[in-house]
Amino acid sequence: MTPHPVLAHRYAQPEERQGYVKQLFDQGAAHYDPIVGWGFFGTGNLYRRTAQSRHGLKPGMQHLDVACGTGLVAVAASQVLGSDRTITCVEPSDGMLAVAKTKLPNARFIQSRAESMPLEDSTYDFLTVGYALRHFADLEATFREFHRVLKPGGRVLIMEATRPAGKIGSALFKLYFGIVYPFFARLLTRSEKAEEMMVYFWETMDTCVRPEAVVSALKAAGFQDARRIACMNVFSEYAAVKA
Repeated sequence: MTPHPVLAHRYAQPEERQGYVKQLFDQGAAHYDPIVGWGFFGTGNLYRRTAQSRHGLKPGMQHLDVACGTGLVAVAASQVLGSDRTITCVEPSDGMLAVAKTKLPNARFIQSRAESMPLEDSTYDFLTVGYALRHFADLEATFREFHRVLKPGGRVLIMEATRPAGKIGSALFKLYFGIVYPFFARLLTRSEKAEEMMVYFWETMDTCVRPEAVVSALKAAGFQDARRIACMNVFSEYAAVKA
């Protein structure tokens, strides 16, 4: 199951998606943190930290952050864990990894796609994805990989922005993420690639499969208690447990 259809004006074939996304993130990595910081009004770290705590992250756990980007979720996890020593970050973008490594000196970093990670079976207690579900090539294949690397009883938490189903909410969502956010990203950074990255984010959010499909994919991968928790009708927390 692909998270969204081919965006023909970005790449022609499904297999070209990963190359396009990697190049875009490599070139926009230096601008990512300030854009996210003001775009979520400075509340991002608090939310990422409390969300992980609410879903069961505790000191002593082995934590895996998939598609870690610049390390924002992993940094929040380290504040819950009390250290970054038990954190592993997986990310395909060189640019994003370079930024993340400056924040988490003791973490383990692996450059890899989520669909096939060079990690041992049943290793991690807690697995996170922060706003990157839309960039995977195949949700069910990715979720099976998540299931493989988690210990029995291990938990997965996927945080994502979701376009509201209603007309008014959807229109406001598009106004902010499709117009306002990219405009100010360009204004703040003076970077065409930063603007393109935010426009691409909107395009993938707009065309992303609906929450019930994500929950079904988690169940198909073998997870139990798969569910979506909606926050402010805009943000989604997808949670599930490996039996």
